[in-house]
Amino acid sequence: MSFRKERLLNFKRPEGIRKELLYDDKSPEEIRNLFLEVLHGGVSGFCFSIYEEGQKPGTLISEVQVRRRMQILKRYTNSVRSFSCIEGNELVPKIAKEFGMKTLVGAWLGTDKEKNLQEIMSLIQLARDGYVDYAAVGNEVLYRNDLSEDELLEIISYVKKEIPDIPVGYVDAYYEFAERPAITEACDVIFCNCYPFWEGTGFNDSFEHMQHMYHQAMMAGNGKKVIITETGWPSQGQSLRGAEPSNLNAMKYFINTNLWAIDENIEVFYFSSFDETWKVGPEGDVGAHWGIWDKSEKLKFVDEHIS
Repeated sequence: MSFRKERLLNFKRPEGIRKELLYDDKSPEEIRNLFLEVLHGGVSGFCFSIYEEGQKPGTLISEVQVRRRMQILKRYTNSVRSFSCIEGNELVPKIAKEFGMKTLVGAWLGTDKEKNLQEIMSLIQLARDGYVDYAAVGNEVLYRNDLSEDELLEIISYVKKEIPDIPVGYVDAYYEFAERPAITEACDVIFCNCYPFWEGTGFNDSFEHMQHMYHQAMMAGNGKKVIITETGWPSQGQSLRGAEPSNLNAMKYFINTNLWAIDENIEVFYFSSFDETWKVGPEGDVGAHWGIWDKSEKLKFVDEHIS
């Protein structure tokens, strides 16, 4: 029996919980208790936040810190997603497999062709060595305009030929799969990112919006499996139109998303596991506060003022 199913046998949904909670009658303390109950009940998956304070992409990562963070996550999930296959990131799926966890392993692609080749060859080797359950070729490459569609298609095709027994896909915003049918056709599985926050959606409409994003990807996939590779809500930082970061909103979004994933048997890799300060650069102050644990690996919300 899987970790998730075993934990869920002991998860009794509190009276009044539906696929989406209405929170008007619940105190901050009650919401925090629900958050903890859902977390301890077992989460479908987490995105693995690898960078500690002072680190950023390009920093060589040690086995010690990967193993320490994996020890934390294994208590709450049986699946992790990694974003790169070089510079120590290749340790993530290896250590996850030691703990009996499933892996979605990503090769980070960008404008540096030499690094792209390193990423691709490392992903292929990890898959051949038995560390990869799902292989992700690139993350939002088309969104960033780092590669052309034809370049990405060529890489996806190459990886699929090299690891024919592993499901291969590409990660991007949900709408890209409707707008780029050739990419969707090339993927064995659709890996979609669904972020109501980044579209400026107010929290009260966020759950419905996220579901709509998922169903758009499903329609584009035309029967292919769809996995939500990223979704989440920040706890601090600057608002984006109607989307407001807060501890309460972060907890409520976590509850709604994971109860829905359980009810509908949808695989979700929640973004994210740990706060990462380096993300302030590309995303502003809000970028550093997407984790369920803070940058010091302490579970958030429990001892904090809730607002």
